[in-house]
Amino acid sequence: MLIDYKKANIYQADVLILKDVDFHAEEGELVYIIGKVGSGKSSLLKTMYCELDLYPDETEKAEVLGRNLLDLRRKEIPALRKEMGIIFQDFQLLHDRSVYNNLRFVLRATGWKKKADINQRIDEVLEAVDMSDKKDKMPNELSGGEQQRVAIARALLNTPKVIVADEPTGNLDPETASSIVKLLQDITKKGTAVVMSTHNIPIIDQYPGTVYRCKDGKMADITMEYNKMDKKELEEEQKD
Repeated sequence: MLIDYKKANIYQADVLILKDVDFHAEEGELVYIIGKVGSGKSSLLKTMYCELDLYPDETEKAEVLGRNLLDLRRKEIPALRKEMGIIFQDFQLLHDRSVYNNLRFVLRATGWKKKADINQRIDEVLEAVDMSDKKDKMPNELSGGEQQRVAIARALLNTPKVIVADEPTGNLDPETASSIVKLLQDITKKGTAVVMSTHNIPIIDQYPGTVYRCKDGKMADITMEYNKMDKKELEEEQKD
């Protein structure tokens, strides 16, 4: 089990937003988290990479990559994040440097020293996301879909066991969004778990996975019921 939460309470700005969360992610699993804005999706994801704290007296279990988040020390967080890939809706690329230098910055910050190793790894991840010909481009020279591909390449740099993606297709047109999720699905075939929040119900039908829903302060695994649910109703629910 790469991620294992049991009866976890999730807070945002001292407000309880999700109660008694049970959540799991296995190797090679594609996991979707759906729910309207403010339902707790992003807050839950942030606890996984310790951007938000969990409270030991209000959580039975919270483990990510074999680490107990309830007693994890601050100095141990960088090592945890090094084993994860994090993808944001707004890409969060450094706009004052090229694609190559964006990726180089991350590798240098996570302990890579040899130029040849750095160059080889950058070439590998850019090839994986079909962006090899954009290595010398600046982020503002790329489309939204291309920037998101670079963000995925960045997430792949340290061969993560888990990728956490917060609305990775939120700013993209349907065709580009489909290509991004196809790319993430391909990544799971190599054993990496991908956990992504999304409002995009059609994309789940296109690339099936485990589905959790945040609603009314609770989170539930609805995978078994999902195919029988009214998709239009679900789509409308995301917009509320």
